[in-house]
Amino acid sequence: MSTPRRSVSAALRREVHRANLRIPATGLATLTWGNVSGVDREAGVFVIKPSGVPYERLTEDDLVVVALEDGRVVEGELRPSTDTETHRCLYRAFPSVGGVTHTHSTHAVAFAQARRPVPVLGTTHADTFDGPVPVTEVLTPEQCARDYEFHTGQVVVDLLGGDDARAQEVPGALVAHHGPFTWGATATASLEHAVVLEAVAEMALHTLALGRAEPPQHLLDRHYTRKHGPGAYYGNPGPGAA
Repeated sequence: MSTPRRSVSAALRREVHRANLRIPATGLATLTWGNVSGVDREAGVFVIKPSGVPYERLTEDDLVVVALEDGRVVEGELRPSTDTETHRCLYRAFPSVGGVTHTHSTHAVAFAQARRPVPVLGTTHADTFDGPVPVTEVLTPEQCARDYEFHTGQVVVDLLGGDDARAQEVPGALVAHHGPFTWGATATASLEHAVVLEAVAEMALHTLALGRAEPPQHLLDRHYTRKHGPGAYYGNPGPGAA
Protein backbone atom coordinates (compact mmCIF):
# COMPACT_ATOMS: atom_id res chain seq x y z
CA MET A 1 0.00 0.00 0.00
CA SER A 2 1.41 3.38 -0.96
CA THR A 3 1.63 6.18 1.58
CA PRO A 4 1.39 9.95 1.25
CA ARG A 5 4.75 11.38 0.25
CA ARG A 6 4.50 14.48 2.40
CA SER A 7 2.04 16.53 4.39
CA VAL A 8 0.04 19.46 3.03
CA SER A 9 1.74 22.77 2.51
CA ALA A 10 1.37 25.60 4.97
CA ALA A 11 -0.38 27.57 2.23
CA LEU A 12 -3.05 24.90 1.75
CA ARG A 13 -3.58 24.57 5.48
CA ARG A 14 -3.99 28.35 5.72
CA GLU A 15 -6.43 28.43 2.80
CA VAL A 16 -8.59 25.66 4.23
CA HIS A 17 -8.64 27.35 7.64
CA ARG A 18 -9.72 30.67 6.14
CA ALA A 19 -12.37 29.01 3.98
CA ASN A 20 -13.86 27.26 7.00
CA LEU A 21 -14.03 30.54 8.90
CA ARG A 22 -15.93 32.07 6.00
CA ILE A 23 -18.76 29.55 6.41
CA PRO A 24 -20.27 31.34 9.45
CA ALA A 25 -19.07 34.74 8.21
CA THR A 26 -21.16 34.35 5.05
CA GLY A 27 -24.19 33.04 6.93
CA LEU A 28 -23.95 29.46 5.67
CA ALA A 29 -23.75 27.71 9.02
CA THR A 30 -25.59 27.29 12.29
CA LEU A 31 -23.39 26.09 15.16
CA THR A 32 -20.78 23.77 13.57
CA TRP A 33 -22.88 22.63 10.61
CA GLY A 34 -20.40 22.79 7.77
CA ASN A 35 -16.88 22.00 6.61
CA VAL A 36 -14.36 22.77 3.90
CA SER A 37 -11.45 20.65 2.70
CA GLY A 38 -8.62 21.10 0.22
CA VAL A 39 -6.56 18.44 -1.53
CA ASP A 40 -2.86 18.13 -2.34
CA ARG A 41 -2.90 15.46 -5.03
CA GLU A 42 0.87 15.33 -5.37
CA ALA A 43 1.16 14.52 -1.67
CA GLY A 44 -1.82 12.16 -1.76
CA VAL A 45 -3.61 13.89 1.13
CA PHE A 46 -6.33 16.39 1.90
CA VAL A 47 -6.87 18.68 4.86
CA ILE A 48 -10.27 19.10 6.50
CA LYS A 49 -11.99 20.66 9.47
CA PRO A 50 -12.14 18.53 12.64
CA SER A 51 -15.50 17.25 13.79
CA GLY A 52 -17.62 19.47 16.02
CA VAL A 53 -15.05 22.21 16.71
CA PRO A 54 -16.72 25.65 16.92
CA TYR A 55 -15.52 28.03 14.22
CA GLU A 56 -14.56 30.69 16.75
CA ARG A 57 -12.09 28.24 18.33
CA LEU A 58 -10.79 26.68 15.11
CA THR A 59 -7.06 27.09 14.48
CA GLU A 60 -4.83 25.95 11.64
CA ASP A 61 -3.26 23.40 13.98
CA ASP A 62 -6.69 21.85 14.61
CA LEU A 63 -7.09 20.84 10.95
CA VAL A 64 -6.76 17.16 10.15
CA VAL A 65 -4.75 15.69 7.27
CA VAL A 66 -6.22 12.56 5.69
CA ALA A 67 -4.78 10.12 3.16
CA LEU A 68 -6.63 10.30 -0.14
CA GLU A 69 -6.05 6.62 -0.85
CA ASP A 70 -7.57 5.00 2.22
CA GLY A 71 -8.89 7.72 4.57
CA ARG A 72 -6.23 7.28 7.26
CA VAL A 73 -5.51 10.29 9.46
CA VAL A 74 -1.86 11.12 8.82
CA GLU A 75 -1.68 14.37 10.80
CA GLY A 76 -3.76 15.88 13.56
CA GLU A 77 -4.83 15.15 17.12
CA LEU A 78 -8.58 15.54 16.55
CA ARG A 79 -11.11 13.41 14.71
CA PRO A 80 -11.80 14.71 11.20
CA SER A 81 -15.24 15.84 10.11
CA THR A 82 -17.84 13.11 9.98
CA ASP A 83 -18.22 14.07 6.29
CA THR A 84 -14.60 13.16 5.52
CA GLU A 85 -15.45 10.05 3.53
CA THR A 86 -17.87 12.06 1.39
CA HIS A 87 -15.11 14.53 0.55
CA ARG A 88 -12.69 11.69 -0.19
CA CYS A 89 -15.20 10.02 -2.50
CA LEU A 90 -15.62 13.24 -4.51
CA TYR A 91 -11.86 13.79 -4.77
CA ARG A 92 -11.29 10.28 -6.03
CA ALA A 93 -14.11 10.47 -8.58
CA PHE A 94 -13.38 13.92 -10.01
CA PRO A 95 -9.71 14.73 -10.76
CA SER A 96 -10.42 18.42 -11.38
CA VAL A 97 -11.71 18.98 -7.84
CA GLY A 98 -9.26 20.72 -5.53
CA GLY A 99 -11.65 21.69 -2.72
CA VAL A 100 -15.01 20.58 -1.32
CA THR A 101 -17.49 22.46 0.86
CA HIS A 102 -20.52 21.11 2.71
CA THR A 103 -23.04 23.30 4.50
CA HIS A 104 -26.59 23.20 5.80
CA SER A 105 -27.49 26.61 4.41
CA THR A 106 -31.21 27.30 4.73
CA HIS A 107 -32.46 27.78 1.18
CA ALA A 108 -30.29 25.13 -0.47
CA VAL A 109 -31.36 22.66 2.22
CA ALA A 110 -35.01 23.54 1.53
CA PHE A 111 -34.58 22.32 -2.06
CA ALA A 112 -32.69 19.23 -0.86
CA GLN A 113 -35.44 18.38 1.63
CA ALA A 114 -38.10 18.85 -1.04
CA ARG A 115 -35.98 16.69 -3.41
CA ARG A 116 -36.16 19.40 -6.06
CA PRO A 117 -33.23 20.66 -8.15
CA VAL A 118 -32.47 24.36 -7.95
CA PRO A 119 -33.79 25.52 -11.35
CA VAL A 120 -32.09 28.00 -13.64
CA LEU A 121 -34.39 31.00 -13.49
CA GLY A 122 -31.99 33.79 -14.39
CA THR A 123 -28.52 34.96 -15.22
CA THR A 124 -27.23 35.01 -11.63
CA HIS A 125 -27.55 31.23 -11.54
CA ALA A 126 -26.14 30.83 -15.05
CA ASP A 127 -22.99 32.80 -14.17
CA THR A 128 -21.77 29.81 -12.11
CA PHE A 129 -23.89 26.73 -12.85
CA ASP A 130 -24.42 25.54 -16.42
CA GLY A 131 -27.80 24.03 -15.67
CA PRO A 132 -29.94 23.21 -12.64
CA VAL A 133 -28.19 22.18 -9.44
CA PRO A 134 -29.32 18.54 -9.29
CA VAL A 135 -30.57 16.47 -6.37
CA THR A 136 -29.53 12.89 -5.66
CA GLU A 137 -31.57 9.77 -5.14
CA VAL A 138 -32.47 8.93 -1.54
CA LEU A 139 -29.97 6.66 0.18
CA THR A 140 -31.21 3.12 0.78
CA PRO A 141 -31.43 1.54 4.25
CA GLU A 142 -28.33 -0.50 3.40
CA GLN A 143 -26.38 2.61 2.33
CA CYS A 144 -27.31 4.35 5.58
CA ALA A 145 -26.48 1.34 7.75
CA ARG A 146 -22.93 0.87 6.46
CA ASP A 147 -20.39 3.37 5.12
CA TYR A 148 -23.04 6.09 5.18
CA GLU A 149 -20.70 9.00 4.50
CA PHE A 150 -19.02 7.19 1.61
CA HIS A 151 -22.40 6.42 0.06
CA THR A 152 -23.39 10.07 0.50
CA GLY A 153 -20.52 10.93 -1.82
CA GLN A 154 -21.25 8.03 -4.14
CA VAL A 155 -24.82 9.15 -4.83
CA VAL A 156 -23.39 12.51 -5.94
CA VAL A 157 -20.88 10.74 -8.19
CA ASP A 158 -23.67 8.59 -9.62
CA LEU A 159 -25.86 11.66 -10.14
CA LEU A 160 -23.17 13.18 -12.38
CA GLY A 161 -22.36 9.87 -14.05
CA GLY A 162 -18.80 10.14 -12.76
CA ASP A 163 -18.27 12.82 -15.43
CA ASP A 164 -15.47 15.19 -14.43
CA ALA A 165 -16.39 17.67 -17.17
CA ARG A 166 -19.94 17.84 -15.86
CA ALA A 167 -18.65 18.33 -12.33
CA GLN A 168 -16.81 21.41 -13.58
CA GLU A 169 -19.87 22.78 -15.40
CA VAL A 170 -22.18 22.34 -12.38
CA PRO A 171 -19.91 22.50 -9.31
CA GLY A 172 -22.49 21.46 -6.77
CA ALA A 173 -25.27 19.06 -5.92
CA LEU A 174 -27.97 18.53 -3.32
CA VAL A 175 -28.04 15.30 -1.35
CA ALA A 176 -31.70 14.40 -0.90
CA HIS A 177 -33.11 15.30 2.53
CA HIS A 178 -29.61 16.38 3.63
CA GLY A 179 -28.03 19.40 2.02
CA PRO A 180 -25.58 20.87 -0.50
CA PHE A 181 -22.06 19.85 -1.42
CA THR A 182 -20.07 22.14 -3.67
CA TRP A 183 -16.60 21.86 -5.12
CA GLY A 184 -14.07 23.76 -7.18
CA ALA A 185 -10.47 23.96 -8.29
CA THR A 186 -9.47 25.14 -4.81
CA ALA A 187 -10.89 25.13 -1.29
CA THR A 188 -11.68 28.83 -1.70
CA ALA A 189 -13.53 28.23 -4.97
CA SER A 190 -15.59 25.45 -3.40
CA LEU A 191 -16.66 27.81 -0.60
CA GLU A 192 -17.54 30.54 -3.10
CA HIS A 193 -19.70 28.08 -5.01
CA ALA A 194 -21.52 27.29 -1.75
CA VAL A 195 -22.17 31.02 -1.28
CA VAL A 196 -23.52 31.31 -4.82
CA LEU A 197 -25.66 28.19 -4.46
CA GLU A 198 -27.32 29.51 -1.32
CA ALA A 199 -27.95 32.88 -2.97
CA VAL A 200 -29.51 31.43 -6.13
CA ALA A 201 -31.57 28.95 -4.10
CA GLU A 202 -33.05 31.86 -2.14
CA MET A 203 -33.72 33.80 -5.36
CA ALA A 204 -35.35 30.72 -6.89
CA LEU A 205 -37.72 30.27 -3.96
CA HIS A 206 -38.84 33.91 -4.24
CA THR A 207 -39.22 33.61 -8.02
CA LEU A 208 -41.26 30.42 -7.75
CA ALA A 209 -43.52 32.12 -5.22
CA LEU A 210 -44.20 34.93 -7.69
CA GLY A 211 -44.70 32.65 -10.67
CA ARG A 212 -42.03 30.94 -12.72
CA ALA A 213 -40.98 32.46 -16.06
CA GLU A 214 -38.50 30.53 -18.19
CA PRO A 215 -35.45 32.55 -19.28
CA PRO A 216 -34.22 32.08 -22.87
CA GLN A 217 -31.39 29.56 -23.21
CA HIS A 218 -29.26 31.88 -25.33
CA LEU A 219 -29.20 34.41 -22.48
CA LEU A 220 -28.17 31.77 -19.95
CA ASP A 221 -25.48 30.45 -22.30
CA ARG A 222 -24.06 33.94 -22.79
CA HIS A 223 -23.71 34.46 -19.04
CA TYR A 224 -22.05 31.10 -18.46
CA THR A 225 -19.59 31.36 -21.35
CA ARG A 226 -18.45 34.88 -20.56
CA LYS A 227 -17.03 33.51 -17.29
CA HIS A 228 -16.08 29.96 -18.29
CA GLY A 229 -14.31 28.28 -21.17
CA PRO A 230 -11.93 29.46 -23.89
CA GLY A 231 -13.98 32.54 -24.78
CA ALA A 232 -14.35 33.84 -21.19
CA TYR A 233 -13.76 37.56 -20.76
CA TYR A 234 -15.11 38.36 -17.28
CA GLY A 235 -12.72 39.83 -14.71
CA ASN A 236 -9.06 40.77 -14.79
CA PRO A 237 -5.83 38.82 -14.28
CA GLY A 238 -4.38 38.74 -10.80
CA PRO A 239 -0.97 40.05 -9.72
CA GLY A 240 1.80 38.62 -11.81
CA ALA A 241 -0.55 37.27 -14.49
CA ALA A 242 0.14 37.87 -18.15
